[in-house]
Amino acid sequence: MSVALHRLRQPQRANEALDTPLTAAEQAAMVGAAAAKLEELFDILRVDHRNDHNTRDTPRRVARMYIEELMAGRFAEPPSITEFDNVQRFNELIVIGPITLRSTCAHHLMPIYGEAYIGVLPAADGKIIGLSKYDRIVEHFGARLQIQEELVQQIGDFIWQRTAPQGLAVRISAVHMCRTQRGVRGSHQGRMVTSAYFGTMAEDPERKQEFLTECLALGKSG
Repeated sequence: MSVALHRLRQPQRANEALDTPLTAAEQAAMVGAAAAKLEELFDILRVDHRNDHNTRDTPRRVARMYIEELMAGRFAEPPSITEFDNVQRFNELIVIGPITLRSTCAHHLMPIYGEAYIGVLPAADGKIIGLSKYDRIVEHFGARLQIQEELVQQIGDFIWQRTAPQGLAVRISAVHMCRTQRGVRGSHQGRMVTSAYFGTMAEDPERKQEFLTECLALGKSG
């Protein structure tokens, strides 16, 4: 077994990043190994992936999709953060959203889609990060096999540790296709909402309510 494949076989939690990002060689080895297993699955399901023009290359396409897109947040470095000095010592609430969220349910490998909202109460003597970085952070942690309760916490932990604001809030409202496309086959209007609060945002009810009011206003205007 190659060194690349040996490292790839070390199991980790589905929504945790690898200790070190994949090299190009490791990623190619992972795609090849995953495609071979998907071919076995198709054989078990009696799907002809060799002669059927619809599914001939599907195992490799699916393998690449999971590794290069749906689970890319496990295999790549987190987004770099552009920091700006808080020159005016701004210390009021900043709310960003709705940020498009795409993820994959760890229980049934079905899509999760919806919106994220982030509220930041900057430290007067701290830093403010570039606005687009919030989208990148949500995208990065969404690109893993997730459950929403842990996803909202991961996003918050990352921003909290990297920027050290006075307070932070993260809210996700999402549709789970493991609920709409299987099982109960519920309505796509039904959503799951989760929130995580840090620092002042966890301690001050008025700040928390301000964040929730702004989320509602942003959701209506989107």
